[in-house]
Amino acid sequence: MTTAAKPRPADRVPDCVDCPIRHRAVCARCETDELQELEQIKYYRSYPAGQTVVWAGDRMDFVASVVSGIATLSQTMEDGRTQMVGLLLPSDFIGRPGRDDATYDVVATSDLVVCCFRKRPFETLMARTPHIGQRLLEMTLDELDAAREWMLLLGRKTAREKIASLIAIIARRDASLRPTGAAREVVFDLPLTREAMADYLGLTLETVSRQVSALRKEGVIRLEGTRRVTIPDFERLLAETGDDSDGGFLV
Repeated sequence: MTTAAKPRPADRVPDCVDCPIRHRAVCARCETDELQELEQIKYYRSYPAGQTVVWAGDRMDFVASVVSGIATLSQTMEDGRTQMVGLLLPSDFIGRPGRDDATYDVVATSDLVVCCFRKRPFETLMARTPHIGQRLLEMTLDELDAAREWMLLLGRKTAREKIASLIAIIARRDASLRPTGAAREVVFDLPLTREAMADYLGLTLETVSRQVSALRKEGVIRLEGTRRVTIPDFERLLAETGDDSDGGFLV
């Protein structure tokens, strides 16, 4: 088993009340006294893009919430092929209480900061704090819904619909972390390279580049450099995803 590089302590450690994911993370419903208990068992770690957070099969002595950046979940088959099976976006949860080993490889796709909780104390706190258990259940069910939607995306959508769907997912999550109301024009930094998008969507790099260029030329998105994305009309982008639902903002 390859050993993951040692993470760095995060440069800035925010208090829980100032945390940018506070309203969406596993601690979202915690009262002041519960937050104080979490403060006693938490620590922050940062990982540069490309660094492994944990390998599948490794023993995990922590669980964590993504504070900033994006990580991938992937699984390696016996013949060495690797399949990316999910994305971890800000406020998403890493690890599973009650399970000692990691199920998937977790790799930082962009510079990543995670808020870690020592696992055993977290499990003890969760057992006597309904707010944490209830929120974790909600997040788990949301993750299940997302996995089902992703099965549809990979199995039935066209290349253009896949690209539009991925951009919409990331844009919607970015908006949800800044609960100031949904503006018609959305601006955010795309945290994935086109190579990573191709890997995740099961497309070639050339197909991803061609479809992104087509969306840009038609005015569905605007690009500044390779990562800065502006969506002039979010409803128009949603129309390109092939979804029947409105896909409104998560606020």
